[in-house]
Amino acid sequence: MGIWGTVALFLVGLLLIVKGGDWFLDGAVWIAETTGVPRFIIGATIVSLATTLPELTVSVTGVLQGEVDLAVGNAVGSVTANLGLILGISVLCLPSAVNRRQFDLKALLMVGGAVLLTFLCRGGVLPVLPSLLLFAVFAAYLANNIADARTSMADNRAIHPARRTISIRQAAMKLFLFAIGIAGIVLGSRLLINHGSELALLLGVPSSIIGVTMVAIGTSLPELVTTLTAIAKKEASMSVGNIIGANVIDLTMILPVCSAVSGGRLTIGGQTTALDLPACLLMCGLAVVPPLVKGRFFRWQGILMLLAYSAYLVKLVI
Repeated sequence: MGIWGTVALFLVGLLLIVKGGDWFLDGAVWIAETTGVPRFIIGATIVSLATTLPELTVSVTGVLQGEVDLAVGNAVGSVTANLGLILGISVLCLPSAVNRRQFDLKALLMVGGAVLLTFLCRGGVLPVLPSLLLFAVFAAYLANNIADARTSMADNRAIHPARRTISIRQAAMKLFLFAIGIAGIVLGSRLLINHGSELALLLGVPSSIIGVTMVAIGTSLPELVTTLTAIAKKEASMSVGNIIGANVIDLTMILPVCSAVSGGRLTIGGQTTALDLPACLLMCGLAVVPPLVKGRFFRWQGILMLLAYSAYLVKLVI
């Protein structure tokens, strides 16, 4: 395929994720408004589960094809990209207060998952049985989200006992666009990653640069698209919930699945233990400490996260 065909498919991918992100977020907001579940909870569950599909697919496929370093690096690198790049952009553009009841425990579960993963990987391998501890964190996260959703729905019914009637046709159309939005984001991300890499090679960009950017950032494109759409629509809580949820899933669900698929002993490379996991822990600290202490995100925090992520990329390249 020539350069113009590659450019065309790259632009098609870009169009798909932009429009898909628009439909996806509109559907998520509609679900929140209809059910009475807060936007943060919707972002932390439905949205984050959908936007982590690329990470899950790439990591499991990598293990099955013997590319274990790619699988592990993708999951851990996506968390670092989600926080340093995507949350950094979100906080810089749209700093906001957090709902402490909804945010604190989920943020602590994310940090706990990162700390536990670092501890379990210290020997250079992630056995399947100890990795079940990570899955227990994931189960606790889901249970907390379900409890929060039930509480919010009950409170909402008490305040607004007579909610407006939703027609089956309207609900079906909203859910259809929501699903099409997910599909558009996933397919568009794949086109963008594949043809972006091909375009970079055609333009002579070094393969090391492509690997660092296209894999770690590429599989985080759904989160990035959802975040940018949320910024445009002033839905800060949806964006933050999505990123926190996606990170918990990456750290506590994807890697235990990869360990099981690998035959019970997932090999962890030296770069992961020496650089990637410490960088992930640093990003977790930068992301959660200010809102846990002060109850809000700050612009200076977003700048600091972007600078730290840039330094991490530079360290990877050199």
